[in-house]
Amino acid sequence: MPVVALLGTLDTKGAEYEWLRERLLRRAVDVVLIDTGVAGEPRVPADIARAEVARAAGADIARLRAQGDRGSAVTTMAEGAAEVVRRLHARGRLHGVLAIGGSGGTSIATRAMRALPLGVPKLMVSSMAAGDVSPYVGAADIAMMYSVVDIAGVNRVSAPILANAADAIAAMATGFATDAPPPPADDRPLVAASMAGVTTPGVDAARQRLTDLGYEVLVFHSVGSGGRSLETLAAQGMFSGVLDLTLSELADDLVGGTFGAGPDRLRAAGRAGVPQVVSPGALDMVKFGPLASLPDRFRSRHVHVHNPSVTVIRTTAAECAALGRQVAEKLRAATGPAALLLPLRGLSTLGAPGGPYHDPSVDEVLFTALRDGLRGSRVELAAYDTHLNDPEFGRAAADRLHALIAANDPARAPR
Repeated sequence: MPVVALLGTLDTKGAEYEWLRERLLRRAVDVVLIDTGVAGEPRVPADIARAEVARAAGADIARLRAQGDRGSAVTTMAEGAAEVVRRLHARGRLHGVLAIGGSGGTSIATRAMRALPLGVPKLMVSSMAAGDVSPYVGAADIAMMYSVVDIAGVNRVSAPILANAADAIAAMATGFATDAPPPPADDRPLVAASMAGVTTPGVDAARQRLTDLGYEVLVFHSVGSGGRSLETLAAQGMFSGVLDLTLSELADDLVGGTFGAGPDRLRAAGRAGVPQVVSPGALDMVKFGPLASLPDRFRSRHVHVHNPSVTVIRTTAAECAALGRQVAEKLRAATGPAALLLPLRGLSTLGAPGGPYHDPSVDEVLFTALRDGLRGSRVELAAYDTHLNDPEFGRAAADRLHALIAANDPARAPR
């Protein structure tokens, strides 16, 4: 029988979790109820008590309560919950996780969910799910469901939402435990690639070339979460190489766009010694949400509505110079082989000849900063008289990455 872990604070959400447990049991799913509360007394009995959760984090529940520090308690119980679900999964006693909560409960539960392998069903019903969920999801495959109302009782609004959540995790856990086909046997080496809509043709050409060479290519959408996922998995040593042709997240972080990936973007592969081929794709723009959300200070810039959900502005010469210095600094720190390829005729579909952001003089400021920043380093530098989305450029980038991988560690190249 599939097993679902219900993970939550039973001092504040006991009735709601009892309701979910009964719903799951009627769906022929076994339930392990885990209490992550600290302050009040649990309103329903747990299968794994809060004291055990605290011990899993190396803490004592009585001491946590006495300290009266909610932030510290949430952090500790999140670490303990992560260890508890890891142990359940290792024993074959977990086929899915469901949790409900507000900001604190969501922080605890999603920390535990992120500790589980890719593919284990994870569903979080949260009042936080209509906002920025990236701190909760991270690089994990967590499904977020908006609770509409706060998790405070089972009522005419919350009942159908909780029922849908219970039914969904029951179906996912059943499939995961009994019907899910095993993943196809695939021993091809993995390569990560970054891509956005404005770099798709070039990255697609590179992806096809790498596939023909015998790699499996995982493409990450450069919208903040994609870049963070790429960095996380690269740091874990998952990839034989990284083809980073889309760096727009760096521009968003520098200028204040919506889709930044944080200061560690473009660092993990270098720190891990993973071969990487990089290009300044899409550094000719900064991305925001819908036009109405564009901050007033940017409205005098060269604004382009990419689609109803994304508005972009052209990067300036000063911003390009700063971006060039930043990229060069990060590549110089790489402990493994790295190459930077410059597409001299444009960095995106918007920046190609005839496009609204085609500006060779500003692009040259970026290229000059990159050349100056890499002078004397071990990073290879090559320029191509094409735009980034020319298939010739994509294939050249793929071939260069293949050569770096084969030279660095032949065992990680296709056999």
